[in-house]
Amino acid sequence: MKKNVIIYTSSLCGFSYRAKSLLKKKNIPFEEIDIDLDYSMRKEMIKKSGGRSSVPQIFYGNRHIGGCEELYKLEEENGLEIFIK
Repeated sequence: MKKNVIIYTSSLCGFSYRAKSLLKKKNIPFEEIDIDLDYSMRKEMIKKSGGRSSVPQIFYGNRHIGGCEELYKLEEENGLEIFIK
């Protein structure tokens, strides 16, 4: 299955863990990019997210979803179905 969701994470971040857990619970495949060890990936994330440096940063294709809070808000609004289509 194609992974249209990309999530930039840090291994020490509880919010990254929560976001990944929700995606797994909903059976939404995702590509994880851990920015801890790769500064170029951190720079890429900041550029793609319009300057946000906190993790996680979540994208669906070219659409920036936001962080963990925005992902859970989408879930509350039944908006995660866009990831499954």
